[in-house]
Amino acid sequence: MKIVFVHMGVLPVKTYGGTERILFWHMKELVRQGHQVALIGNKNSEVTKYGIDLIPLEAKDEQLWPTLIPNDADLVHLQWNWQQELGIPHVCTVHGNGKPGETFYKNTVFVSKRHAQNHQSKSYVHNAIDFEEYPFEAPKKQKWDEFLFLAKASWRVKNVKHAVKACKKAKKILHIAGGKVLSFSKYIKNEGFVGGQKKLDLIRQSDALVFPIRWEEPFGIAVIEAMSQGRPVVVSPYGSMKELVTPEVGFICNNYLELEQVIIQNENNFDPLIIREYAEEHFSINLYTQRYVELYKKVVAGRSLNDQNPHFPGPKRAEDLLPF
Repeated sequence: MKIVFVHMGVLPVKTYGGTERILFWHMKELVRQGHQVALIGNKNSEVTKYGIDLIPLEAKDEQLWPTLIPNDADLVHLQWNWQQELGIPHVCTVHGNGKPGETFYKNTVFVSKRHAQNHQSKSYVHNAIDFEEYPFEAPKKQKWDEFLFLAKASWRVKNVKHAVKACKKAKKILHIAGGKVLSFSKYIKNEGFVGGQKKLDLIRQSDALVFPIRWEEPFGIAVIEAMSQGRPVVVSPYGSMKELVTPEVGFICNNYLELEQVIIQNENNFDPLIIREYAEEHFSINLYTQRYVELYKKVVAGRSLNDQNPHFPGPKRAEDLLPF
C-alpha cells in the first residue's frame, strides 16, 4: 500500500514531542514492512533517508494539503479529526479527549480501549514506542527512594500536587519533568521540560514513575517509557491505566492514601527484566504498525471502522477533575 501522512512540524522531533515521535516511528516501520510512505509537511523534515517521500508544503499554504495527495495513494492517515471526503479513503487517529457534543469521522481510531469507549467507539490501537531508541539498562540496585513525575505539571488533571505531597510526606526525592512547581523542599527537584537522552537518564535515575492522573487519560506514553527501562509505575485507576498496568509492572492506587502508602514503603520487589519484556510484548511500534495495516486494509476495502460516528457525549468536560 501507499500511505500518505500530513504533519507540518519538523520530523523527526529533536526533543519534546510524544505523538510526533509515534507518527515518525510508525512511518519508518511501515517502510520496513514493505509499504510506500509519503509525508506532506515541513520542507525541513529529514525523512527521505528513511525511505519516506517528502512532499514539501509551506506553513502559509497549510490548508492546501489535500491538493498534494499523490494520485497513486491508497489511503491518507491523519492525526486529527477530519470529516470531509478526500476522494480516497482516510483514517483519523485522535490522541486527545473530545469536547462535549463533539463528533468524529467514522474511520476514527482511538489510543486505548477506554479512550474509545469514552467516545462511543470500539476502534482503538494502543500507542507504542520504538524500543531501539530506549536501550535497556537494568538498575544497579533495587531501591524505592527516588521517583519521577513525567507529565505537564501545570495541567491539574496530571496531579503533580499529590505526587509532591506523597513524596514530601515519605521524605523521598521526586524529579518533576514537564514544567516545575514552587517548593522549597529538598526532596522536590524541578527538571523542566525534557526529552531525548536527558529524559532517558531521568527515568534510569529514578526507582519508579508516579503518574496519579485525575482524568480519563487517553493513553499515557510516559508509562511505557518508564517500563522500557524496567521501572515500575505508580498510577491512579483512570483512563487507560487499568489496560496498561498489571501487578507485575506497578501499582494502581485508588486514592491519595493508597498512593502515600505505596511511596512510603521501602521495598522494590519488581523484576526490571519482566517489566521490560512486558512493555516490548504489548507496546512495540512493530505491533502498532501491524494493527494499523489491518485497519488500513479494512478501510481500503470500503468498510467503516465504526458503525456510527463516534462522539463525546458530555455534559462534563474531559478536564473536570476526578476524585482521588
